[in-house]
Amino acid sequence: MRNPKTENPQLLDLIRLLRKAGRIHNARIWSRMAEFLSKPRRRLASVNISRLNRNTGKGDVVAVAGKILGTGSLNHPITVAAFAFSAKAKEKITKAKGKCLTLPEMLKKNPSGSKVKIIR
Repeated sequence: MRNPKTENPQLLDLIRLLRKAGRIHNARIWSRMAEFLSKPRRRLASVNISRLNRNTGKGDVVAVAGKILGTGSLNHPITVAAFAFSAKAKEKITKAKGKCLTLPEMLKKNPSGSKVKIIR
């Protein structure tokens, strides 16, 4: 595992939490998310709503190691977990009857990480 290059205490706590969950539940998805989040800030994912719309179907569960941005439109309800959301992105996801979760909330709901897609 890579050592985080950040000094953000919330991000460091999240990385530790994801690594621990990956070990305890034997869920590789959480270990991968921790690996993605430990990269430098310029390498974190910025995912637009339009990409989520193209790469997901109705009812999918998605995790993003970065920020969700509000460009584009969403035609179907999905559950999205990310490190951060823009205000417009949250509005568009909830308008499409979807859910916006933080990564710790997603981890609590689905500790095994089954049926969760990572989008970068």
